[in-house]
Amino acid sequence: MRTPRLTAPDTVLLLLCAMYLILYVDRVNISTAAPLIQSDLKLSNTELGLAFSAFAYPYAAFQLIGGWFGYRFGARRTLCVSILIVCLATALTGAVGGLFSLFCARVALGFGEGAALPTATHAISSWTPVARWGFAQGITHSFARLGNFVTPGIVAILIGLASWRASFFILAGASLIWMTIWFWYFRDSPGEHPSITAADLSRLPRRERGEDQHALPWLALARRIWPATAVNFCYGWTLWLFLSWIPSFFVQNYHLALASSALYASGVFFGGVVGDTTGGIASDMILRRTGNRVLARRSVIICGFLGAGIFLVPVILVHDLLVSAACLSLAFFFAELIVAPIWAVPMDIAPRYAGSASGMMNFGSASAGIVSPVFFGFMVDFTGTWTVPFVASILLLLLGAALAFCLRPDQPLADRDGAAPALAAARPI
Repeated sequence: MRTPRLTAPDTVLLLLCAMYLILYVDRVNISTAAPLIQSDLKLSNTELGLAFSAFAYPYAAFQLIGGWFGYRFGARRTLCVSILIVCLATALTGAVGGLFSLFCARVALGFGEGAALPTATHAISSWTPVARWGFAQGITHSFARLGNFVTPGIVAILIGLASWRASFFILAGASLIWMTIWFWYFRDSPGEHPSITAADLSRLPRRERGEDQHALPWLALARRIWPATAVNFCYGWTLWLFLSWIPSFFVQNYHLALASSALYASGVFFGGVVGDTTGGIASDMILRRTGNRVLARRSVIICGFLGAGIFLVPVILVHDLLVSAACLSLAFFFAELIVAPIWAVPMDIAPRYAGSASGMMNFGSASAGIVSPVFFGFMVDFTGTWTVPFVASILLLLLGAALAFCLRPDQPLADRDGAAPALAAARPI
């Protein structure tokens, strides 16, 4: 039997999957080490929440301008610079001496990661067939959640072998390896890649030479993307709750040791690995079978919001470790169903400007990352219970389901912007 050929577009997608995994390992490693960092630096939950949120300030800002960097300078150079900054910021986290230096290290990490996801979306829009955009977003974000899944165990092992500081130094090295491979292999234009074939190119979206030099229609993009931004804020609130506080939740609420909390947190994050891929496959399948882009994106998003809200309720009402762990896993699974279709929406609306459009959309989640971790930590300190912040997340999940009815991925930005031809190519044959 002939072995299927790994094409250049497949390899690019695999490289982006690896990047998402590395980025999220470097993003959430602090959550697993948080109990030790908190004790070593003598931080309250509120101060720790402030350190968690520091990442999101530059990260949110670069959602708006980071996509432009990828559009203007190309994904090859932009992602190399981004990952280099991530490497340095991760290493610096292991050298912090207090709240201020920890805050600064997380700010630096936010700068590095801020441009990465919008730029990756720009690369996906050129290197992936239109009909597989949902799958591409789902599989890359599944690797991000795989990073969430493996990080607690990896960090716990590294801490056991060395220290929490050494764990950050060691993890920084993976970023440099990826950066070297990406710069060597990737090309901004698929047609310039030495391994691309005519068959590969025929399946990819057509791009005109020099089109990345066109001026970005910022206001037109913002008007079309704001509903997705609002929806993503509601999703992001719960995402940042999980990324920042779930390991500490098991330690403080159920008095588990670090190794045990890492095990339970990994189980919760594994639900996200499955949810991301499932959401992308389901959205693309609905699009192929119905040709209805609104149904394909909106229905999966609403299902995700409602399912996540339902499974957070037992976490509040039942004080049982296994029930909480199972329900948190299911809640995260449903929340992650949202990711692939909501990231596909900007690509549907403005494929030429996919990086900037997705950055505007992800500004909502990044903004939630500024508020959610601090609010969660403050409410735990103020009330002495985890109930209130979980209730706030449930309410925002319900709001997100309602706002999803405003999404119109079936209406491209304008024919003159090159969006309509790409959308037409995605209709089922």
